Amino acid sequence: MKPSMIALAVIFGIVLLGAIIGICSGRRRQMNLEQWTVAGRGFGVIFVWLLMAGEVYTTFAFLGASGWAYSRGGPTLYIIAYLTLAYVISFFILPEIWEAGRKFALHTESDFFQQRYGSKSLASLVAIVGVIFIIPYLQLQLTGLGIIVEVASLHAISRPLAMLIAFVIVAGFVFSSGIRAVAWVSVLKDSLMLIAAFSIGIGIPYHYFGGIRPMFKALTLAKAAHLTMPGSTSNLGHPWYISTVLLTAFGFYMWPHAFGSVFTAKSGDTLRRNAVIMPLYTITLPLLFFVGFTAILVLPGLKSGDLALLTLVSQTFPPWFLGVVGGAGALTAMVPAAILILSAATLFAKNFFRPVFKPAMKDEDVAKLAKVMVVVITGIALYFAIYSSTTLVGLLLLAYAGIAQFFPGVVCGLYWKRVTTAGVFAGIIAGVGTAMLLVLSKHDPFIGLNAGFVALCFNVLVTVVASVLTPAQQDGFNQPGSRAAASAVAISS
Repeated sequence: MKPSMIALAVIFGIVLLGAIIGICSGRRRQMNLEQWTVAGRGFGVIFVWLLMAGEVYTTFAFLGASGWAYSRGGPTLYIIAYLTLAYVISFFILPEIWEAGRKFALHTESDFFQQRYGSKSLASLVAIVGVIFIIPYLQLQLTGLGIIVEVASLHAISRPLAMLIAFVIVAGFVFSSGIRAVAWVSVLKDSLMLIAAFSIGIGIPYHYFGGIRPMFKALTLAKAAHLTMPGSTSNLGHPWYISTVLLTAFGFYMWPHAFGSVFTAKSGDTLRRNAVIMPLYTITLPLLFFVGFTAILVLPGLKSGDLALLTLVSQTFPPWFLGVVGGAGALTAMVPAAILILSAATLFAKNFFRPVFKPAMKDEDVAKLAKVMVVVITGIALYFAIYSSTTLVGLLLLAYAGIAQFFPGVVCGLYWKRVTTAGVFAGIIAGVGTAMLLVLSKHDPFIGLNAGFVALCFNVLVTVVASVLTPAQQDGFNQPGSRAAASAVAISS
């Protein structure tokens, strides 16, 4: 059998197994809105960990991290720093968010804003901004999956065809099983990714240089500046590094899919324990950096750093192992893609379409519309994935610049009673507008800082000033009768 056929057979076998697990995970359960979006709020530590790890460790980690290690060098280390800081932040704020979710039967990030600030307009703004910035993140997953299947199959399958196949499979198991599909497929995905990361992260440097230390010694002699700031770039220095770490750490759990995953937990303590153990998964990231650094010496001149990992694996290991790595990589795209699609579809149907166009819409009709939007949103991301050439890390940073603008509204909503709807609304508009103006006008970095971080600082300033200048309002989490109202919502759901 041809090597390409062997690799392809293994990839398809793994993807098929993941699809079967996803589709079957929702059997014998009525997929109402509560089950489809938050799995009845019944996940314990293991499933919450798998779900959140499934969202975090995507094709960005699998290909983008090694790709930036290959093409940028030192600035890539921001990835390890921001993840560590994000878990510290999560220890304090996620249990508070979960408590609000339990108390008021919340399903989405927009539900949080509506309950806290009492404004359907603000909730709709959060929903539409969330959907808009989920698109490039979803595009990242589909682009990465196309690269993985194309290279791992030794070009037996084209990139657009691989994306189309993934579109059908992911939409299918999200459509049928919702958030449970994501959690169960994460079990397979994480197992394979750990095997792949340790095998290639340790095996490749040993194969070519006799170990990790000799590899770094050879790289230091050949290209020492690549390992320090600003690496092989001219403008990603220490100010960019610090501002990017802060932006992405603050924005980490502001993603609608990550925010919504909080509501699946059994308790606030589950989320605290999760914050403690999540950093263990970060151990795999340096292993992927090692592959990118090795590729600099073994495969100089690649047209795209995103190709470094799989190209090196394809010329180092036998076809069957290339298929395992390709299958693991495919699942690292499909699992987060699934929850991104689910979150965006739910946000559009529940928090944008219903309040703006059809307030009397029932939950079962919202669920039906959300399932239709699964296909629409995935189709839009598929189009951009096929016709765009932005790097994987570039796509993620673009999306973070917008999504992190929710952070002031969430944190002020939890800890500052004086914050007002007008302040948060104005802050989000100012932050998103500034971020997009700087990024689209190619002023990122701006005076050496990450453009999204500059926009976030402006957002905080506008939020605080506008809140102080507008009349104080009641906190929706502590208003009289709120517990009774929450009970009524929970019963109706």
